[in-house]
Amino acid sequence: MDHNHTNNHTSMISDFKKRFWVSLVLSVPVLLLSPLVQNLFNIKISFTNDIFVIFVFSSIIFFYGGKPFFDGIKRELKAKNPGMMTLVAVAITVAYFYSGSVILGLKGEHLFWELSTLIDVMLLGHWIEMKSVLGASKTLEKLLKLMPKIAHKVEGSSVKDIPVENLVVGDRVLIKPGEKIPVDGIVVDGFSTINESMLTGEIKPVEKNIHDEVIGGSINGDGSITVEISKVGKNTYLSQIFELIKSVQENKSKTQNIADKSAKWLTIIALSGGTITLFSWFLFSSQTFSFAIERAIAVIVIACPHALGLAIPLVVAFSTSISASKGFLIRNRTAFENARNIKTIIFDKTGTLTLGNFYVSDISVLVDYINEEELLSLTGSLELYSQHPIAQAIVKKTKKLKKVYNFKSITGKGVEGNIDGKKVKAVSFSYLLENNIEIKSKIEENDKTKVFVLVDNVPVGIISLDDEIRSEVKDTIVKLKEMKIRTIMITGDNEETAKRIANKIGIDEYFAKVLPDKKAEKIKQILSTEGMVAMVGDGVNDAPALAQADIGIAIGSGTDIALETADIILVRNDTSDIIKIISFAQKTYNKMLQNIFWASGYNIVALPLAGGVAYGFGIVLSPTIGAVFMSLSTIIVAINARLLKF
Repeated sequence: MDHNHTNNHTSMISDFKKRFWVSLVLSVPVLLLSPLVQNLFNIKISFTNDIFVIFVFSSIIFFYGGKPFFDGIKRELKAKNPGMMTLVAVAITVAYFYSGSVILGLKGEHLFWELSTLIDVMLLGHWIEMKSVLGASKTLEKLLKLMPKIAHKVEGSSVKDIPVENLVVGDRVLIKPGEKIPVDGIVVDGFSTINESMLTGEIKPVEKNIHDEVIGGSINGDGSITVEISKVGKNTYLSQIFELIKSVQENKSKTQNIADKSAKWLTIIALSGGTITLFSWFLFSSQTFSFAIERAIAVIVIACPHALGLAIPLVVAFSTSISASKGFLIRNRTAFENARNIKTIIFDKTGTLTLGNFYVSDISVLVDYINEEELLSLTGSLELYSQHPIAQAIVKKTKKLKKVYNFKSITGKGVEGNIDGKKVKAVSFSYLLENNIEIKSKIEENDKTKVFVLVDNVPVGIISLDDEIRSEVKDTIVKLKEMKIRTIMITGDNEETAKRIANKIGIDEYFAKVLPDKKAEKIKQILSTEGMVAMVGDGVNDAPALAQADIGIAIGSGTDIALETADIILVRNDTSDIIKIISFAQKTYNKMLQNIFWASGYNIVALPLAGGVAYGFGIVLSPTIGAVFMSLSTIIVAINARLLKF
């Protein structure tokens, strides 16, 4: 929601508030001069032509207090989508002109006190409801208020305070202890702990050293750091979150579409029911036309689908804002709602179940004419051109890099290129099998990842790498099993490695030797047999697989939230947040159902009573009591949505 939209919303709330108080004050003389109220409180106030005083005050209430509803009916009819405003406008117009006709001589009882109190209650209901909607929007706007206005720009040996909007990518800023970080960037000097709880839901302060990323809006701890800016303006993490949540809140989910259709039908039922009630009482009973009109108005008012129209949007507004503050971002609302029905979760291994922080653990040289340093030099020079975590780990270990010619990637199996006039390859074990290349040395069977180095197609060495399993993974798998959710691991590793890791973390099933370009195909096969399937993986490398699954959950994305294929993004890179997603999706859905009940369930009892079916037993609902019921349901819906916070 942009700033102008919020200002418009605030001015509308102020307008409803003012109209409510003016109408309420003007309603006092109308009520005091009404015979029904006088009889009820056993008071007697009358004077010559007092009916015209009632008429004047009621007219001001009708035209001034009723204006928002007349504006509303114009909008709804123009859009060919009659709803709550149409019903209220019809009800108060019928009441006003019928009562005016009674004053001019039509036989019957006027409904001025009912008209006045009906407008009062409707204005009050709108005022409270709009304040609640604004509350949901302001939750979102608080994110943007996190950003400081001034930054300490480092210029050579001096520091100058400038407005944050004047910073550009590449500038360096000093962040002092306790200050808010003004931009997204990389630490280039200093060490500190950063509080990112408002952004990622991570309560514990996060240690930040040189080369670590920091997010604009987070709070610096005791250390002083210098940050080089990597993102500004709309590209910053906070701005992306703001736009993401706004777009998600604007999109309609399946549940909301059901509520919208119900609201439309309720409008048709209200107008039809009111018409049928009017003619039934007038034509087939001994009651007056005034009584028939009052019953029709009560039916129209009580069936207003206003609360039903708010039931889902309010829950969505709060749930998307709350989830962002808890560390997971919803990109696809329908997928989030479906998360409550997840039956199977497929995990990519590297970077998801494991940290993806590979390191070289062992080096085996297979020939006499190459030593360890030379083996690393050949392999690291090749892997320099690859972005894979394994490649980066080997490069990190390499001390001397050589010039590579004709570099080429072998999809899912390794890389190759010419170094010092020789054809060098760094490949997986599956490549050796496919090309019938034998290794004379015994290969140890452990859960380490192995890279086989070939020079002119002759195996010259094996580089083993290890990867650490995430600390929270085992607990996450245990909890998912308790929730009767099946877990599957998918990896490009060999059978032995996959089996060992699957057993270590307690996963139900695994698929080994699945190449990156075949992951989506494998998920397609699983989809046909496993019910609602979620895929959890790296937002970049696993994009096709995330898109193929019913629900794509990206982990390891850091501050890059513009991931086109993920439905939900885990900001904290913590697999235990999957449990929170499923639980929160269930709670959100329950709130939607509760709101639909509160928004429409009361009609089952109230509509027949408003129509007068229990009149013979002395039970009848007036238009004002109908308005109280309708407004009360709207207020309950607004409060119930807010309870998601707790």
